[in-house]
Amino acid sequence: MALSLRTVLGGLSLVAVLAVSGCNYGFRSGSFPDHIRTVAIIPFDNATNRFELTQEIHQELLRTLPRALGVTNAGEDIADAVIQGRIVRYDMTAPLFRSGQQAGQVDVLQRQVNIRVEVELIDVVENLILWDDAGLSTQGQYLEGESEEVGRAEAIELLIQRIVDGAQSNW
Repeated sequence: MALSLRTVLGGLSLVAVLAVSGCNYGFRSGSFPDHIRTVAIIPFDNATNRFELTQEIHQELLRTLPRALGVTNAGEDIADAVIQGRIVRYDMTAPLFRSGQQAGQVDVLQRQVNIRVEVELIDVVENLILWDDAGLSTQGQYLEGESEEVGRAEAIELLIQRIVDGAQSNW
């Protein structure tokens, strides 16, 4: 049973057409809808007495968020999306302690910085909130001999990661 040249060429043509038309799949890295290419990161309002938090969180967001989400920083007036928020709590606790040598004495072994924010990601083009969290909180640990800045830096790093994770959660 021999196949004619015409049958073979017709079959190959059909395979070629199907292959080309079937290759309509693509992959885009990043986490936003296609129309969002730029983001404005607004310094968070601060309801705490730790005024340095606004700058520290803003700097870390500027450094981390665009790269993690595959977008570019832009001014608020030209951005496709806006990240804004409010720092609502900052406190320190001692979650790890033991009884001291003397009666009534407590030895603190570890301290913890707690930060809570309200944050939202707004699609300015479509005028809708893409993601928000009114109770996003993180903790940073530091040992008794270390400074509070160690715990604060860890808490801020975790906070930024949670914001990135939240922004990516819908895509």
